[in-house]
Amino acid sequence: MKKENKRKIQMISWVFFIIYLVMMVYFLFFNERMGRVPGSQYRYNLIPFTEIRRYLQYHQKIGSFNVCLNLLGNVVCFIPFGFVIPILTRKQTALRMFLLSMLASVLVELLQLVSMLGSCDVDDIILNTLGGLIGYFLFVLGRGMVRIYTKKHHQAVKRR
Repeated sequence: MKKENKRKIQMISWVFFIIYLVMMVYFLFFNERMGRVPGSQYRYNLIPFTEIRRYLQYHQKIGSFNVCLNLLGNVVCFIPFGFVIPILTRKQTALRMFLLSMLASVLVELLQLVSMLGSCDVDDIILNTLGGLIGYFLFVLGRGMVRIYTKKHHQAVKRR
């Protein structure tokens, strides 16, 4: 890929990433519909899979929409993180993305705990990290497809 195209992609990725971060801050700390109102006590869960199990066990009482919003929402909201970071930093591995996604999620959960907005939940860290990894693997898949297309395109141009 030409340097000029890489710069354009990186610039677009920065714009997308900044918009993504602003949206994440809003939904994680200011959206009242998502229960982001200041509380008077700390809410947290430090036992892995407790909330995931509770959501699945009581899905009929909680409602399918709320179960999907919580469980899938935590995964989906970190997919862009895992996809864009490798574009911006170039040298990422699955292990680095795992650690970066986990670190970003821990930071968010700790901020929610300290600010008493929402709850600090280890299950959210697990789901967010999974989302970051899915985003990274989608990036790797997309990069592979671009390389295959570029290689075939160059071969077709040479034949002419």
